[in-house]
Amino acid sequence: MNILVIGSGGREHSLTWKIAQSPLLDELYVAPGNGGMGDLATLVNLDADNHDDVITFCREKNINFVVIGPEAPLVGGLADRLVEENIKVFGPSAKAAALEGSKGFTKDLCAKYNIPTAAYGRFSEAEKAKKFAAANGAPIVIKADGLAAGKGVIIAESLDQANDAIDDILGGQFGSAGAELVVEEFLTGEEASFFVLTDGKNILPFGTAQDHKRVGEGDTGPNTGGMGAYSPAPVMDKNMISRTIDEIILPTVKGMAAEGRPFKGVLFAGLMITNKGPELIEYNVRFGDPECQCLMMRLESDIVPLLIACADGTLDQMNANWSDQVSLNVVMAAKGYPGGYEKNTEIKNLDAAGSAENIMIFHAGTKKSGDKILATGGRVLNITSLAATVTEAKRAAYAALDKINWPEGFCRRDIGWRAIEREKE
Repeated sequence: MNILVIGSGGREHSLTWKIAQSPLLDELYVAPGNGGMGDLATLVNLDADNHDDVITFCREKNINFVVIGPEAPLVGGLADRLVEENIKVFGPSAKAAALEGSKGFTKDLCAKYNIPTAAYGRFSEAEKAKKFAAANGAPIVIKADGLAAGKGVIIAESLDQANDAIDDILGGQFGSAGAELVVEEFLTGEEASFFVLTDGKNILPFGTAQDHKRVGEGDTGPNTGGMGAYSPAPVMDKNMISRTIDEIILPTVKGMAAEGRPFKGVLFAGLMITNKGPELIEYNVRFGDPECQCLMMRLESDIVPLLIACADGTLDQMNANWSDQVSLNVVMAAKGYPGGYEKNTEIKNLDAAGSAENIMIFHAGTKKSGDKILATGGRVLNITSLAATVTEAKRAAYAALDKINWPEGFCRRDIGWRAIEREKE
């Protein structure tokens, strides 16, 4: 079969790498792709916002299946258009993608279906939001309602910071994504990511991970799209997974169906494991980035039938096999990220860095120019390892990373610290 992957990040590189291993595959295309994906697939200059162009390409190339990686095309309704044209797609409808497209929608859904989450308020007026924040006290969390590329969440340590964040978001810092905001209780505990595939009715648990959102070591500095991850997450033991499924995932899947928004695709629950158990921080309607890279390294099953089963409603007939090993991912980003950064700097020695066994370097913000790989984005490379323990996976990932010659890049040096402390104990 012919498959088209939409996206250009490290998540899409790892999905493409995994899809390319499927015996079901004939031709593989990626739009627009990045500098590291040309060996796996044919790169296509398609704009995912132009649905007509995507449909035309699918017709011309006899595309049987489309895998949509990022959230924006899902919220924008690309999956709906493909379904209308009888082209099979992995990814939720726009109505279902509201779980990520509107944080306020998700909080209201949680309230209606008794899904454990932080207490909250929804606001479009700054003074009312500030009054709510003052009544609840700091620390407190301020979130832009819409899509903000992983940067629309501010953990305010003081009411002054909260008030500034409210003014910034409603003042246009994140454009239309900040026309409304959510102010919510600060949850204390350990964060974890839990993934399930769903066909709108059935679910298939699809791994756990822990991400490192803050730009600086020791989890300091502003939030980013993610500076590294590892899988599985030790905090997600069998009991916690069972509780998450029963208390959060199944009520969401059933609730979305009852609301006339059946969810098909991957449901990514960002969790806080509190002293009461798992509580939902937020939902994403696509694979995490950089968590996906770790999941793809650990997945032993052919991914294509699993993704197709989500579209076909046959997920109850599927199983996924996983490696018992640990995968760890370190992100190399351009100096200055998540603020301004220099573009088109050259990255050298990638082949040598990626030559070790059980190491994959997934590209994100790169492009190929002749024989050169140039950095074009904020998060640029994902050095991903597979090993018996987190300690060994970390050692292998950084050993590979240290071979890369890119003076304009940086990384966190403490990815996996929480799990490594557990291993020492």
